[in-house]
Amino acid sequence: MSDVITLYFEHVKNIADTVLRTQQKNINAAAHIFSETIKRGNTIYAFGASHAGIITEELFYRTGGLALINPVLTPSLMLNTKPVTMTSKMERLAGFGETVFSSTPAAKGDALLIHSVSGRNPVAIEMALAARSKGLQTVALTNLTYSKQVTSRHESGKRLFEVCDILIDNCGDFEDSSIQLEGLEQKVAPTSTAIGSLIANSIVIKTVANLLAEGITPPVFHSSNVDGGDEFNAKIFQEYKERIHYM
Repeated sequence: MSDVITLYFEHVKNIADTVLRTQQKNINAAAHIFSETIKRGNTIYAFGASHAGIITEELFYRTGGLALINPVLTPSLMLNTKPVTMTSKMERLAGFGETVFSSTPAAKGDALLIHSVSGRNPVAIEMALAARSKGLQTVALTNLTYSKQVTSRHESGKRLFEVCDILIDNCGDFEDSSIQLEGLEQKVAPTSTAIGSLIANSIVIKTVANLLAEGITPPVFHSSNVDGGDEFNAKIFQEYKERIHYM
């Protein structure tokens, strides 16, 4: 069965190639929003529910990461919630997205990245609508193949890709599971985490490159596990304490 490993690797590579070929313009647009947000002295936020939230965790407090990306982490939407099925109920709860957004210090001129693979649940849609109404620019990371084949669970009837300023398609399969194996009806192995992380870090590296091109040195973390890493990162926290909200 080792050939299925190769099959999966090749499938993920093919999706990554498709993203690079079709989504680079949108990734650049998202990076432009991020770099302009930073230049103005504003704040960047990232949000996702359940497994989509893994990309939010990928983006903050890590080596090589941009220190100015603030996660929106809500316990009832994270995978350490017990029972874990509560996360599905909470991301469908009408009004909860507005409540989550209102708990952040987000202000006009800030930016928000929202990751939702299906893009159909109220929590992500409400976050986007609330953010735009407050003057934030919004970036949706979603799966268009998936989202266009499902109905919205939000009262507006809209899905995430229909309510954000910038859309980035992760170019994945319907339902996110990707490989059909003989003898099993359900496909195996999702791709949204691997591809989502690739896209998210592509936004980061382009944001950093944009700022460097304008003579601005953005705060990028060292690993805390190398000598001097803690001291380096402590200086970042001190210098940018007004724009880092996760400490």
